[in-house]
Amino acid sequence: MAVVDISWFSLGIAFMLLIIPVVLSRIYKLKLLRPLFYSVSRMCVQLVLVGFFLKFLFSANNLFLNLLWLGAMILVAVWSAVRSFSLKMSKVLVPVFLSFSLSTFGIVLFINIWVVRLDFVFDARYLIILGGMLLGNSLRGNIIGIASFYNSIKKDDKRFKYVLALGASLNEAALPYLQESMVLALKPTLAAMATMGIVALPGMMTGVILGGASPLVAIKYQIMIMLAIVVSTMLSVFLTIIITRKICFSGLGILRQDVFVGR
Repeated sequence: MAVVDISWFSLGIAFMLLIIPVVLSRIYKLKLLRPLFYSVSRMCVQLVLVGFFLKFLFSANNLFLNLLWLGAMILVAVWSAVRSFSLKMSKVLVPVFLSFSLSTFGIVLFINIWVVRLDFVFDARYLIILGGMLLGNSLRGNIIGIASFYNSIKKDDKRFKYVLALGASLNEAALPYLQESMVLALKPTLAAMATMGIVALPGMMTGVILGGASPLVAIKYQIMIMLAIVVSTMLSVFLTIIITRKICFSGLGILRQDVFVGR
């Protein structure tokens, strides 16, 4: 069964749902009208533009264009993540981009080659969609994990220096903070996985079913993408910390204060 199309008029009717938050906001003076309409308007414009572009991208299915668009997606995700860190953009943008690229591109290629077994592993429908899902779902974990690592060391500056003074290497002194950041980064994804299929039907599974596929096929795709998200989150957090350490720590293992915003 083919997916049922929604006319633009019918889509307009869906906006009537916004009457509920508008009324509640006015009655209880929540001051949500402006951010609500700003977010909805921005979402609509962005999705319509991306929709037309993806239609062209899928039709062309050009290797160079596909890789260029995936690179642009990674750059936007990195920019969004770094803005949430307490680290300076100019210091960590390149290493974070490198770690995100390695984890996202590597895992998508693994899936396309060994799991889905595509003839053209750079097919836009898989490269772009899977890459976007990995970036979107691992972004929160990356923000939590990486920010936790550097902020915790900065907060425990005296204790961290004391451990170094006792003869510990940078790897040994930073290990507890690395462990904590990795656990924090994965908690949201692991919690979502534990209730998946019981509390809620996940997005990819819903989309595949609405596209006309069997629920069993949708389940396979959902399991595949969740495994990829867990690995992508863990790998990107780990690589970002390892790569940025050379920039954020001195040769003596001391955390550089000039890498933080506001310094």
